[in-house]
Amino acid sequence: MQRIKCRVTELREVVETIWQVGLEPAEAVAFKPGQYLLVVMSDSDKRPFSIANAPTRSGLELQIGATAENAYAGQVLARMREQGEIEVELAAGKAFLRESSPRPLILMAGGTGFSYVRSILQQLVDSGSERPVFVYWGVRQAHWLYEFDEMRALEQHYAPLTFVPVVQEPDSAWEGRTGLVHKAIMDDFVSLHDYDIYVAGRFEMAGAAREDFKLLGAEPERIFGDAYEFI
Repeated sequence: MQRIKCRVTELREVVETIWQVGLEPAEAVAFKPGQYLLVVMSDSDKRPFSIANAPTRSGLELQIGATAENAYAGQVLARMREQGEIEVELAAGKAFLRESSPRPLILMAGGTGFSYVRSILQQLVDSGSERPVFVYWGVRQAHWLYEFDEMRALEQHYAPLTFVPVVQEPDSAWEGRTGLVHKAIMDDFVSLHDYDIYVAGRFEMAGAAREDFKLLGAEPERIFGDAYEFI
């Protein structure tokens, strides 16, 4: 694990309670798409956040959800804002992209779990991968699809990509898919046996998805997610 200082180059609320963070490391960093870093608040307090960009891109990006009652994330943002720098350790996580696999991919994210998916997707684009990739992004309300336009634009010029946003509590203006994101995947695929599946989001969502995906033939060893280290 590298421990390095990073200058904060961006700290922007992209939608209510969700922040885009840009970091400029003081030295070169090494990580794999889909890994995470630890923000060092103290030697005994290190807080994990998915790296939201691929290693092919410059710097480090994070996408942090921070509601008023979420001191865990709010304290990190406050330190970045006050000090203009932060110390991080990286890279952590075993749910990184298996680039040597020829299998098509399903990338499933809940909320700001999209940052994990974003890193993997950028790597696929930058490497010129031709593996079919299906991105399912589930949110509670549609305004939290904070990169909706960017994903639709990418879908237009990156042929392997299919993007499916799913809203759990839609309003009358929403015309897309609704319900639970992993259920949308199950509705769309007859079998998941031949897919590599990457999952990021709440532990409850990840656990339910893994069990239900097995019912459609998904191979447990081909379902990747940091949550599975703990549940």
